[in-house]
Formats: sequence, structure tokens, C-alpha cells
Amino acid sequence: MSKFSAEVLELLPQKPPFLFVDKVIERGEGVITTSLTLTGEEDFFMGHFPGNPIMPGVLLQEASFQSGALLMASLSGKGLGVVTKVSNAKFKNFVKPGDELIMQVSLVDQVSNAYYMKAKSTVNGKVVMAIEFSCALIEE
Repeated sequence: MSKFSAEVLELLPQKPPFLFVDKVIERGEGVITTSLTLTGEEDFFMGHFPGNPIMPGVLLQEASFQSGALLMASLSGKGLGVVTKVSNAKFKNFVKPGDELIMQVSLVDQVSNAYYMKAKSTVNGKVVMAIEFSCALIEE
């Protein structure tokens, strides 16, 4: 049985092993909260870093981008979200095996097919990353 919810598998074009959202926790007006539970068996932990494994920052960003894609899917219905800009990324704590990463992504603005978002990721209530990014919705 997959650890990924049917909704995530259906709505995101990414698939394991490049899927960094397990489930949608909550949806609101222009906001989505998702989670990823890290087992420690993920391949990236083997090399980043042996003896002191932490989730790479670029994958923390990807988890937020995928959460943003789920938000875009709930707002637009279809299409492929492509990241066009990343800014103000701040890394504040580490994400380790066994952690549950919670991502909250908010829509700041939408102009035509451009979505401007901000995200905050936490573990045990502590912020591990904050980022702003934009995506273009490409018709498939």
C-alpha cells in the first residue's frame, strides 16, 4: 500500500521517488496545508549526510512547489504548474528521518496563468523553511 494519498497521486504529475507530499491536511480559500512523513529510507538521506542525515534544502523547496501545484489544481482544475521564480528562501532548522514535515502554501496573487505564492514549512511547530515563489500554469 502506498504512503501517498490517492488525491496526491492523482493530482500531481510527479511520482515516487520524486514525490514530496504524502497527503493534503487542509484546504481553505487560497491556502493549502500538506504533509510529508520522512521514514529515513529515502535515498537522499544515504548521501546527505552519512551519520548525520538531513533533508536537502532544494528538496524542502520542491515539497513546497508540489504543495503549490496541489493548490493550483484545486483553483484551476487542470494544467501543469512550472516554477518560474524563487525568492527569499530562508532555512532555519533541519529536517531529519522520522520527522513529519508540514507545508502551508498561500496564494498571494494570480494574474492570468501566473500564480504568486508563499510557503512555510514546519516540523513540530518550528519553522524549518520559508520561501516565496511563482508558477506558470501551462495547458497540457
